[in-house]
Amino acid sequence: AMARRIVELAEDKKAADILLLDVRALTAMTDYFVICSGTSEPHLRAIVNEIVDRLEEEHEISPRAKDGTVAGAWVVLDFFDVIVHVMRADVRGRYDLESLWGDAPVVKVRAARS
Repeated sequence: AMARRIVELAEDKKAADILLLDVRALTAMTDYFVICSGTSEPHLRAIVNEIVDRLEEEHEISPRAKDGTVAGAWVVLDFFDVIVHVMRADVRGRYDLESLWGDAPVVKVRAARS
């Protein structure tokens, strides 16, 4: 449920190419990865802040760790069961997490809300 909520929050801030991967069978460090893209530092910041602020407001959940910066074009939020990667598209293409975790099933998420 939390992974799907994170996807919704990213959608709310117009994140692009949102992907939800089920990595439970591949690693013990987490259950899901959410990977999404933003277009600029302000856009990345808006996506990150929306996820962090809303989960805190709604569920009193804060990331146990946060790594990277919007200036570095890649922010990682560790919510224990869900790790969120918010990346600028060029950085996402360079590191290609989708291929690195290519054995992970993609979880179908509903189309973006209007």
